[in-house]
Amino acid sequence: MKINSLLFISVALFFLSCSDDVLPKPKAFLRLEYPTNSYQKIESDCPYSFQIAKGATAVLEPNCWMKIKYPKLKATIHITYRKVDNNLNAVLKEVEKLTYEHTVKADAINAPKLYENKLKKVYGSMIHIEGDVASNVQFHVTDSVKNVLYGALYFKVKPNYDSILPAIKYVEKDIKNLMETIEWNNN
Repeated sequence: MKINSLLFISVALFFLSCSDDVLPKPKAFLRLEYPTNSYQKIESDCPYSFQIAKGATAVLEPNCWMKIKYPKLKATIHITYRKVDNNLNAVLKEVEKLTYEHTVKADAINAPKLYENKLKKVYGSMIHIEGDVASNVQFHVTDSVKNVLYGALYFKVKPNYDSILPAIKYVEKDIKNLMETIEWNNN
């Protein structure tokens, strides 16, 4: 009797457990949505002004340095201002040196995207650095006479290039806009 009951329960469980085929879960893809940026002009007593995204905040620091913060992305663009005093080549070499310090960890340093606006006297470049580096986007603009503005994008997270690439691309558009809207106030 015990054997018949055990056999009956085993057969019943067998038939009840075999209802549907087990299928693997499909791969999930992260979908990040960023708002379309509108811009606002940032002005100060510094010898420059430009536009930043309305979702960002600008913090002016001594020596006309600035931090443009993106709180939702945990990102900051650190901007350094340098006054040129017949030393433009030395200042630009220093900027280049700071960029190429990332070669140790970089997978690639892409060719600079050059920017030039002769009418506004703005000349510069933006460099995109691939890999798990501290700063993936760096740029500079100058009037080639009195001013150099150097910037670098940093995230307050452990560098993981694949994970932060969408955010890098998003802020990179804002950096391009900054370069295109800069105006020198001391010319």
